[in-house]
Amino acid sequence: MTIELNHTIVAATDKKASAQFLADILGLEVGPQYGPFIPVEIPNGVTLDYYEGDGGPLVPQHYAFLVSEDEFDTIFGRIKERGLTYWADPYHTQENQINTNDGGRGVYWDDPDGHKLEIITRAYGSGE
Repeated sequence: MTIELNHTIVAATDKKASAQFLADILGLEVGPQYGPFIPVEIPNGVTLDYYEGDGGPLVPQHYAFLVSEDEFDTIFGRIKERGLTYWADPYHTQENQINTNDGGRGVYWDDPDGHKLEIITRAYGSGE
């Protein structure tokens, strides 16, 4: 059996701005609007489909991206260039630090709607 995540919907107050924010930080492209969604395709084929929703309360979610060491440096550079606050942990207690979990590097930052974004160079549990 082959099961792959194809897409997920990301609630946003401004879908275009939020999609562009993620694409700019990760070095990706925003796709053309499809119905009510603005997609950002991740290189493994999964799309994050930004949607403005029904006007109800927006509940922040967590999105983690596994990247290479070189990609980490590039993406982390963009985070710092924009002056974004970042953390080593999901609880936002270790401000302006990165983590070295499982022998890799990781960092968290928030998107404009408070979604918790993360880049890691080693999958959790892959351990060193």
